[in-house]
Amino acid sequence: MVEVGELNVDEIHLPGIYVDKIIKSVNRENRIERLREASTTKKDGDDISVSTKMIINRATKELKNGMYVNLGIGLPTMVSNYIPPEISIEIHAENGLLGVGPYPQVGYADPDFINAGKETVTALPGSSAFSSSESFSIVRGGHLDLTMLGGLQCSSSGDLANWIIPGKMVKGMGGAMDLVSAKSRVIVIMDHIAKDGSHKIVPQCTLPLTGKGVVDRIITDMCVFDCDKNGENGGGLTLIEIAPGLTVDDIQKATGCKFKITSNDIP
Repeated sequence: MVEVGELNVDEIHLPGIYVDKIIKSVNRENRIERLREASTTKKDGDDISVSTKMIINRATKELKNGMYVNLGIGLPTMVSNYIPPEISIEIHAENGLLGVGPYPQVGYADPDFINAGKETVTALPGSSAFSSSESFSIVRGGHLDLTMLGGLQCSSSGDLANWIIPGKMVKGMGGAMDLVSAKSRVIVIMDHIAKDGSHKIVPQCTLPLTGKGVVDRIITDMCVFDCDKNGENGGGLTLIEIAPGLTVDDIQKATGCKFKITSNDIP
């Protein structure tokens, strides 16, 4: 609390006309909700499953120098810890940080630096922090090059369902609906099959949609699909890569819809 006139008017973001009461906090604790540190997310991937590591390593190949990228909650967030040193990108967090770095070293977590999943992160040199409204202006203004999200279901026409399973409690839909509606390329990374053995890649999503006709590419632990969301080549999915040791038949059995196969040799 300071005397009237001590503040620089050029640094005031909230005019007094909006303020009804000021309460001075005492012994305020800025709690960390989800502590993540570098030692618990080892660079060599010892703490994650083989399938997860496979998805993340393939996902990093989508990153190109100079990109502005949003990494969604969950599996996509882990990608930031596996970016090759020769790749320089700016990671955007919709809660208001541009220039997100990897998880902090042990003992250096800062509760003011978190990602959209409330995990502790670091801010790289040259990063910037801003309000949520400014952050979504970046998203809605089409300033991101790539959005990488997790998925519960993807349809053959590029529909995505990833924010809720009916009957289960969630805090909210987050920013995914805005992200997939913007102009950035959308890549979904997820396990190919659900934990209960059901298909996650289907003709039509049965879960509530995050976006319709928004997915450009699907990366799973089994393969990579390109999605013709605009119907430029007849629509549907095209299989472009298969994980080592698997066949096209294996992919078809694990996929709930038909797909085409690229005319080139599948890696």
